[in-house]
Amino acid sequence: MEKKKFEAMLMLLVPQVIHLIAENYSYDEVAASKEFYNSGVYSFLEQEDTKLWHLSALTLFNMFDEEKQTGMFTFPEEA
Repeated sequence: MEKKKFEAMLMLLVPQVIHLIAENYSYDEVAASKEFYNSGVYSFLEQEDTKLWHLSALTLFNMFDEEKQTGMFTFPEEA
């Protein structure tokens, strides 16, 4: 995928995940953003070759939630 298309995908997907984090953890948007950007899920998401960008925002949130609860996360089978 072209770099610009990949960046556009992230620009659409990341705010949705941050919104879910803010809703489910009672964080404001800034705190939710910091939590997500510092997560392992985000570090894999920003690598195009992991193909996490094709997952839904809800799936990415669930991965984030798992990481937050356990310190690790599993890749869904569709990833």
